[in-house]
Amino acid sequence: DKPEKYILYQGAVNVGRCFEQLIPAMKNVNARLIICGEGNFYAEAVALSKQHGVTDKVIFKGYVPPVELVNYTVNAYIGITLFEDTSLSNRLSLANRFFDYMHSAVPQLCISYPEYQKVNGQFEIARLIDTADPKVISDALNIMLADDEYYTRLQQNCLKAREVYCWQEQAKTLISTYDSLW
Repeated sequence: DKPEKYILYQGAVNVGRCFEQLIPAMKNVNARLIICGEGNFYAEAVALSKQHGVTDKVIFKGYVPPVELVNYTVNAYIGITLFEDTSLSNRLSLANRFFDYMHSAVPQLCISYPEYQKVNGQFEIARLIDTADPKVISDALNIMLADDEYYTRLQQNCLKAREVYCWQEQAKTLISTYDSLW
């Protein structure tokens, strides 16, 4: 149970993280977005929230100590993992926050890049979107907020996925790889 259905973005508030689309999308979402982090797009993101009239819904926390961030993450209803396709690195990466949300049993909204598709194909833990358009974002978030059965399925899948995507399991693969080299 979550005391409030809030949406969380944790991490660097940098160019290329889709804030230009996420913030205006919040006009059509009946939940708050809490942003924990700062970066090279922080001032612009704050300005966007004022420009779009969502300062009551988009809450900027700035840098948050890790102990506090854990509480924000565990209590979040939805996590955000969005990146613009500005480089091959972005397109092929898996963000740390993706695993933070997974391990906290927080379903998330992700851009549909190959590695997110791969994990989500094995354990449906996220709603994947093909484009970071404000309407697509708001529609996806609203489905996650309104459909309790869908949300619970994603949340339960997070619990299963974190048993596979954890150091104890990944270490076996790493050790096996090293053993094969010797």
